[in-house]
Amino acid sequence: MNKLTGLIAAPHTPFDVNNKVNFAAIDQIAELLIAQGVTGAYVCGTTGEGIHCSVEERKAIAERWVKAADGKLDIVLHTGALSIADSIELTQHAETLDILATSAIGPCFFKPGSVDDLVEYCAQIAAAAPSKGFYYYHSGMSGVNLDLEQFLIKGEQRIPNLTGAKFNNSDLYEYQRAVRACGGKFDVPFGVDEFLPAGLAVGAVGAVGSTYNYAAPLYLKIIEAFNKGDQATVTSLMDNVIAIIRVLVEYGGVAAGKAAMQLHGIDAGNPRTPIRSLTEAQKADVVAKMRDAGFLNM
Repeated sequence: MNKLTGLIAAPHTPFDVNNKVNFAAIDQIAELLIAQGVTGAYVCGTTGEGIHCSVEERKAIAERWVKAADGKLDIVLHTGALSIADSIELTQHAETLDILATSAIGPCFFKPGSVDDLVEYCAQIAAAAPSKGFYYYHSGMSGVNLDLEQFLIKGEQRIPNLTGAKFNNSDLYEYQRAVRACGGKFDVPFGVDEFLPAGLAVGAVGAVGSTYNYAAPLYLKIIEAFNKGDQATVTSLMDNVIAIIRVLVEYGGVAAGKAAMQLHGIDAGNPRTPIRSLTEAQKADVVAKMRDAGFLNM
């Protein structure tokens, strides 16, 4: 089973002033990711506000990403939705596209009561795109806090195309158990940008994150220094990462991240409600603080 390596960006879904998907900006984001050395894109996830888009919009966004990536990015398409009917429809559509895999977050409203229930839920979604891999999206944001190691062990028996899981959690013990599950066969890309060196230290070979949209070269330098055993450089470069994350904590990850795309001349627009849009002054502050974080010339 091939594993995702390097950086996989979780791109923003750009909206125009009328709150409609800005497809031209998707092309610009894809071009930037390819130019910065990113290897893949996790489309319509948390950062991409997939849950905030209609089924029709999400199909169109997926098609545009495939076209824009032009075979130069591994695309994992998040098809999770509040309704499993929508999720299956999105996954059936994904089966027709030139992508690597689909992915789904755990159901966020009525939650599965056990690992078995979660496996059954994911099995129905994964079966809708049998020729693609499937990544369970393991995130604290979903409120589904079931053990990932057990999910992979049980999922191996029930989900033939289970590739692994996108890991967005701070529990590094759980991460280590997950990467060892079933003889280490599963791909578990690491999903917490500010913990990247910790992820690398416990076995991550690929990382999915939102800050890789605009600061990928910084993180590629961290991976390079880590692989050389140059801890002093890793620590020094993490100063820049902490400066970036401070801005996201201050203004909210999605809203601030969208504003940060202005550093590369890309207008990603505002997030959809209930995420609060930033004022023009706040956006300018984000851009100034991101510039001061000192990652642009790397």
